[in-house]
Amino acid sequence: MPRARWNGAVIADSDEVQVVDGYTYFPPARLVKDHLRESSHTSVCGWKGLASYYDVVVGDEVNQNAAWVYRDPKPAANHIAGWVSFWKGVKIER
Repeated sequence: MPRARWNGAVIADSDEVQVVDGYTYFPPARLVKDHLRESSHTSVCGWKGLASYYDVVVGDEVNQNAAWVYRDPKPAANHIAGWVSFWKGVKIER
């Protein structure tokens, strides 16, 4: 089962993931929300739209803006609306 892990903690896991542009997206129901904290950071992808970010938090350690979500993506990316992906040292295990 694919999982996202940082600092020894599982942040998300699911048999149902989507890979887009080389990044693995996890469904919202499979996130460990205790390890995610809303961030004010945003970015824009030309074909996916506006991304909102989360800090990944494990214990006292914070990985700023290490997860993102397209809550209201452009039509071409509707299949990942609400799904979350990771970077900045978050390991995706298969």
